Amino acid sequence: MQEQTQPKWEGRTSADLKGPAAEQVWPLLADFCNLHKWFPKLETSYQVGGILGQPGLIRYCATPPADPDDQTTIKWVKEKLLMIDPIKRCLSYEILENNMGFHSYVGTMQVVPIHDIHHDVVLGCKIEWWVVCDPVDGWRLENLLDFLESSLPLVAKTMEHALLSTS
Repeated sequence: MQEQTQPKWEGRTSADLKGPAAEQVWPLLADFCNLHKWFPKLETSYQVGGILGQPGLIRYCATPPADPDDQTTIKWVKEKLLMIDPIKRCLSYEILENNMGFHSYVGTMQVVPIHDIHHDVVLGCKIEWWVVCDPVDGWRLENLLDFLESSLPLVAKTMEHALLSTS
């Protein structure tokens, strides 16, 4: 009997940053092991293997428990940097291990300039994020899409605020 496989899930979203240029935002995104600085839902992220800035780099990320008295609900993930391209301002990563039900997950993020083509001016940039994964345990595709669409604007807003407050 042939085993039936479910189709891969795919999700894509983007978030605009008004003001900061792609050249300013890229180093923040490329700092793979410091995602917690930009992703407000994360408590920690740090290097657990590999070489900083190089494919093969592995980070550990964790969220705080919803209930501080219940340490068993910490959500965590180990992710491996697959590709990083400073020219295209793009990186890809995969989930190696996690306790959230993700399987065969690959995410790609890219920072691209936003141009006003009529005045030949750069207005800022946007971060694009797309994901391909197997269905997530206990989730519907809509849950994944909601996660992407609610998370990336928080990351973009945090980066935008940090960059604008230092200029």
